[in-house]
Amino acid sequence: MASLDKDLDPVLDQDGVRLTVDGATATVTLTNPAKRNAQSPALWRALTQAGRSLPGSVRVVVLRAEGQSFSAGLDRQAFTPEGFDGEPSFIDLARGSDAELDATIAEYQEAFTWWRRSDIVSIAAVQGHAIGAGFQLALACDLRVVADDVQFAMRETSLGLVPDLTGTHPLVGLVGYARALEICATGRFVLAEEAERTGLANLAVPAAQLDAAVADLSAALLAAPRDAVIETKALLRGASERSYEEQRTAERAAQARRLRDLAGVGE
Repeated sequence: MASLDKDLDPVLDQDGVRLTVDGATATVTLTNPAKRNAQSPALWRALTQAGRSLPGSVRVVVLRAEGQSFSAGLDRQAFTPEGFDGEPSFIDLARGSDAELDATIAEYQEAFTWWRRSDIVSIAAVQGHAIGAGFQLALACDLRVVADDVQFAMRETSLGLVPDLTGTHPLVGLVGYARALEICATGRFVLAEEAERTGLANLAVPAAQLDAAVADLSAALLAAPRDAVIETKALLRGASERSYEEQRTAERAAQARRLRDLAGVGE
């Protein structure tokens, strides 16, 4: 999968992010292994643009990273007084108004929100370190396949911050409140065995098999009819917010749409 991604003409290739499309599968690759794919506002804008650039034919989006680490998290330059060139520093953000600070963080979060769109299924292929923002980027995807050397950690709390890149909701949904609190408050590493056992990872494989395992999962997802996957994903995504009776109603409505569509009498 790594060589195929590089052989395809990129739809987007900027600021440490490359997007390629091969039929119904898109691959978003983090391309700065020298910095362990550390993240910055420029990278987040590129990720947001990658989501906006997806052709309508895409059904599966694979998120992967070059090098030994998936992402070491926020680039430490963000913690310097000058911050990133052309970007507000953390100090500048703190001195701004509540509305300005909220709008800036909301813009950053856009890089992490589109992965759960109902019309796609996203898979994070995670190896090595996935720290802080890297952990949250993996959590942004629907599914996670991890290498046996994976090391997840949420280090924001130890820095006096909180995870604010949309990672808290999926983390609690996957491992439960108590374990999520312990992971975030201690900043400890979660390794492959625990990740798979607790549901944080769908599958853990030897590092050399990561690309092949993701390719197999992608093929299995593409084998199912697209509209059925879309309806099923919407049902499952909303299940935790609905009562049992509301979920029953949603199931009936979704099945009615599928039956009418299969019978050729849908809208």
